[in-house]
Amino acid sequence: MKEISRLSKLRAIVRIPGSKSITHRAVIAATLADGKSMLKDFLECEDTLYTINALREIGVKITIKGGELIVEGRGGKFGPGSLRKELYLGNSGTSFRLLLSVVALCRGEFFMTGIERMLSRPVGSLVSALNQLGVDVSCVKGNGCPPVLIKAKGIPGGRIFVEGDQSSQYLSSLLLSGPYADTDIEIEVKGQLVSRPYVDITINVMKQFGIRVERDNYDSFKISSGQKYRAGEFAIQGDASSASYFWAAAAVTGEQVTTENIYPHATRQGDIRFLEVLGEMGCSIEKGSDRVAVRGRNLSGIEVDMSDLPDMVPTLAAVALFAREKTIIRNVLHLRHKESDRLQALATEWSRIGGQIEELPDGLIIHGGAPLSGTDVYPHDDHRLAMSLAVVGLRVPNLEVRDQHCVNKSFPAFWGLWNSMREGIIHPGS
Repeated sequence: MKEISRLSKLRAIVRIPGSKSITHRAVIAATLADGKSMLKDFLECEDTLYTINALREIGVKITIKGGELIVEGRGGKFGPGSLRKELYLGNSGTSFRLLLSVVALCRGEFFMTGIERMLSRPVGSLVSALNQLGVDVSCVKGNGCPPVLIKAKGIPGGRIFVEGDQSSQYLSSLLLSGPYADTDIEIEVKGQLVSRPYVDITINVMKQFGIRVERDNYDSFKISSGQKYRAGEFAIQGDASSASYFWAAAAVTGEQVTTENIYPHATRQGDIRFLEVLGEMGCSIEKGSDRVAVRGRNLSGIEVDMSDLPDMVPTLAAVALFAREKTIIRNVLHLRHKESDRLQALATEWSRIGGQIEELPDGLIIHGGAPLSGTDVYPHDDHRLAMSLAVVGLRVPNLEVRDQHCVNKSFPAFWGLWNSMREGIIHPGS
């Protein structure tokens, strides 16, 4: 159990570790390249290690050396022959979905599974899209969720439809493997695509590895067969999602925190837009070329569509507790299929400390200014809830977070950096 100490004075500089989203995509792109690639400043955490270890299982040599990841790509050809493997992916939905299409490029039978929570997280739309492309893949229980069985022999290709309202990772998965399909792949997105900035990250990583994707906004995409990923060096920038907790610390204390290794003018990470949300609530934001400084002010509640920033909802929910009037968060129904049902979990834990919060079918209403008191809080095995509760604990006495180690899923260095921030020092990251 982690006790969070209150803090009234804060002025710190924190270096943010590499992006989880970019690390996943870069290691897959490097795997699909023909030759050796070096990924600098990659994020080593539970989720990225699930991706790395699964790729090793299908025959890719990957070496971790300090802060660098060395990947000996296979050019889209895996294993010595026909493989039979079980690939265990814990509760990393990103690993499961992005790798599903990559595994389809192999030869053999693959049983993909994870922890109990993973077995209730939807992948049916991606399975259906792969079926349309001619891949023999099915959800074993017939419920649109893992486990998944793939009888892999490559991806024939063609024109398909994919659902966009549950996860953008379905589309990203198809894009990443698309260049090695037998024929061109054309993808039409049905419905409104959620979490669209993550597709931009995918396409940008592919571009840096030499792959071109044709697109019509977020409605349709085409990947020409026969393109080849190019091996090389790739630097992974800091994680905007991870930085958000330190920006929120400044917001709720009225103090200043500067995050380094964040590139606000150049990044494709959608969560950088959380700075606009904080600005609308009253915070002062200063953007440099490789850093962001946030200073808290008197906070006002807002109404905001967070469909493109779903991972920032717990962070916003933490800040909203200390704002004047209410904050309304809308269009995040897909948060019910994350590591936890995040909307329900937030409503439960925020209420436990005295927060006035209403759970909507697709969002939350948080009434700021309610009297709060510390108690044991449970992050529901959800890393983003645990880190958002750390923000709350800066203002609420006697708050203790159970299962604090769940942050290892995306940010193993979190608690060390959090303590360093309190001391106002520059931390080298991890």
